Amino acid sequence: MTFKALLASKRDDQVSTAVVDFDEADLMHGDVTVAIDYSTVNYKDALAVTDRAPVIRQYPLIPGIDFAGTVLASAHAGVAAGDRVVANGWGLSQTHHGGFAQQARVRGDWLVKLSDGLSTRDAMAIGTAGYTAMLSVLALEHAKLTPDSGDVLVTGAGGGAGSIAIALLSGLGYRVVASTGRLEETDYLRQLGAAEVIDRRTLSEPGAAIGRERWAGAIDSVGSHTLANVLAQTRYGGAVAAFGLAQGADLPCSVLPFILRSVTLAGIDSVHAPQQVRLQAWVRLATDLDLDKLASATSVIALVEVPGVANRVLQGQVRGRMVVDVNR
Repeated sequence: MTFKALLASKRDDQVSTAVVDFDEADLMHGDVTVAIDYSTVNYKDALAVTDRAPVIRQYPLIPGIDFAGTVLASAHAGVAAGDRVVANGWGLSQTHHGGFAQQARVRGDWLVKLSDGLSTRDAMAIGTAGYTAMLSVLALEHAKLTPDSGDVLVTGAGGGAGSIAIALLSGLGYRVVASTGRLEETDYLRQLGAAEVIDRRTLSEPGAAIGRERWAGAIDSVGSHTLANVLAQTRYGGAVAAFGLAQGADLPCSVLPFILRSVTLAGIDSVHAPQQVRLQAWVRLATDLDLDKLASATSVIALVEVPGVANRVLQGQVRGRMVVDVNR
């Protein structure tokens, strides 16, 4: 039996992708087989498909770090045929065939069952980006932030994770400040729930080791000078959740925000997060995320469109979430 898949291949150090008829027998080891409905294009997917970073570690490989669908067959306790499931991370698109295909075979403990309130399309409109945004909100809550603590900044606000972070935070009652390089999208960010929109250039250049206190917390997807400036302007006792490196993997800051203002920097790992944390995040997404706001931030594309969209993602030309209908 064959099915459609976007396959990444490498020859003479050149990576190419093409939609192919993939043989089910060539899927990798796993105790659960899933009929995929949707995947999504995250920043990491864009890096993998374009080979801008060494995300894929073996070739040929089906990229896609996310998928949602229905279980076809299972030998894993607790996962049964007919279950609607979602997968994020766990080596998908790195060492294991991922979600840009009509089928996947994975370990059952990589899967999370979807709540009744979420469709498989909703799950991929959320995707790793939204799941990571929820992990970031949980980290701020763990640091005892509440809506009464003060403003929360979201950097990379127009991206997938940023868009969902704004929707989540505003829905929970926080006053959200959105940082973006695309000020023409101010109305869109306000519709998601941002109370204030600022130009990312105010944060992206080298700044003072410590500055005026502006926000009680932040969710950062940018890294480098941006994250350093975010930390320098966080209020006493505040917290920053960081998961991205769109500007760079460096962090040119000082210890002053930590030792003078007791600021907490929480790192967010979505790839290998424990199952209990994943379940908590997906349960909260089903209850806390406004699905109408999610729909307004989502576009749907076909499998063959993924490479072109991946390039646009890296050029900062994509707003919100790009869901991949693998059966289209």
